[in-house]
Amino acid sequence: MKILLTGKNGQVGFELQRALAPLGTVHAVDSGDCDLADEQALRALIRTSCPDLIVNPAAYTAVDRAEDEAGGQLATAVNAIAPGVMGEEAARLGAAVIHYSTDYVFDGHKASPYVETDPTAPLGAYGRSKRDGELALMRSTPRHLVLRTSWVVGAHGNNFAKTMLRLAADRKELSVVHDQVGAPTSAALIADLTAHLAMRLRQDTAFPFGLYHMTAGGETSWCEYARFVIERAVHAGQPLSLTPADVRPIASADYPTRARRPLNSRLDTRRFTETFGLRLPPWREGLGHILQQILRTP
Repeated sequence: MKILLTGKNGQVGFELQRALAPLGTVHAVDSGDCDLADEQALRALIRTSCPDLIVNPAAYTAVDRAEDEAGGQLATAVNAIAPGVMGEEAARLGAAVIHYSTDYVFDGHKASPYVETDPTAPLGAYGRSKRDGELALMRSTPRHLVLRTSWVVGAHGNNFAKTMLRLAADRKELSVVHDQVGAPTSAALIADLTAHLAMRLRQDTAFPFGLYHMTAGGETSWCEYARFVIERAVHAGQPLSLTPADVRPIASADYPTRARRPLNSRLDTRRFTETFGLRLPPWREGLGHILQQILRTP
């Protein structure tokens, strides 16, 4: 199996290089190898590599900068246009595309977890670009898997957990929003599930392509997430300046950002688990493994 993997240096891309390696030849690229905002360069890359499968974790994820004109244009090029180009080229080759999307396609006003058929209503430019990318890919080829996930965290790269550990090293108190709820999802889990799907895709002529929600199990707030991270760090003997009790909950209104975030980022994963028969472990399990890796890294 010939696999073209984008975003190899991102949190998910880094883990995908490991998870996909047993399935065949993985041609992994990052923005230095091919700028996804350059449509012609992207088409040339796909035509040269002739993959059986394109896996696309690459994205413009600067949520606040996407609200600026330049950031919005880049978000559109990478998140909205590039997936459609991948789909068009994949259709020409007879290849399939696995693409990742986000809870930000929703406005977060629903009282219960979102299902795949719920209408999208992104609050900002980043969410709009990701929604438009979903639609562009779906229109370009029927052989697509769009996997919506949330609150991605990995041992490699920058993320919320590492930020909390850095801040906890010298602050006496942290204020973290408590009214945004979702599921921290391990990049390693995303990669392992993707590899399983890719293997099944190769073997199953009636593979159930489409849109699926794929997150870790359970839910939490950013505040409780931060407390969990600090608790694990304290137990690991890290020299922190505060304890979980020193993380103070605040409302989103008290922490204004350029781009609005959905208050409800919970995604219903029943369609995924019932279709593929896979277990989605609780978020604490995956985050715990990641923190073990982070905390033992010098």
